[in-house]
Amino acid sequence: MIETTRAIVFSSLKYAEADLIVTCFTRKSGLKTYLLRGVLKSRKGKLKASYFLPLTQLEIVASHKNKGTLESIREAKVYNTYQSLHTNIVKSSLALFLAEMLKNSIQEEEMNPRLFDFIEASLQWLDHHEAIANFHILFLLKLTEHLGCYPDTSEIELPYFNLAEGQFQNEDISIYSEMSERVDNFKRFIGINFDNSLALKLTKKARLDVLNLVLEYYQLHLHGYKKPKSLAVLNQLFNQ
Repeated sequence: MIETTRAIVFSSLKYAEADLIVTCFTRKSGLKTYLLRGVLKSRKGKLKASYFLPLTQLEIVASHKNKGTLESIREAKVYNTYQSLHTNIVKSSLALFLAEMLKNSIQEEEMNPRLFDFIEASLQWLDHHEAIANFHILFLLKLTEHLGCYPDTSEIELPYFNLAEGQFQNEDISIYSEMSERVDNFKRFIGINFDNSLALKLTKKARLDVLNLVLEYYQLHLHGYKKPKSLAVLNQLFNQ
């Protein structure tokens, strides 16, 4: 089936001498992996390697056989050109981290336009703002809503957060229950939007602590979760 759809690049891996294996999240068909033959050598073709940087937003014409094998892309064009996401060193490192998190978290080979639209709009916000130190934490928290594991915030005033249950509780009843400064700071991210996150003032250590809490939460709630390799680079940049 030939399908025209918007797509967000999650990863690209060199294969053989001139090929790329590219994983994209598409608006119409969910997660797809493509084999792009000769794209690293071709200069006149309809596909360019520069189109497949992490989190690039594309419109593609693809052949989807839906047989669990590698698919193919016939045509691609960038439909939302970033102004800074791939040129600003902090943002490009952030993009690498988020792309890795998204690839580890999303396994849906089916249409999920609500999730796609959330990722698309969030990346456009990131591209157009400079104060982004809290962005990745709020993005990952909001992503859990689409993944089906958003914390239960009905009793957010309680002091303990049980990471395994995703609930706020009044007592320490589990090895995953925690009452700490990072839990208090985590609560500040709940119920806000990206514009509100600009007003959150956290020290570098406090921000890193909240991020680690969120990643621990992912590890407990997502099957097959892998610690992102790009995390070390991201932490180094945000600690400068």
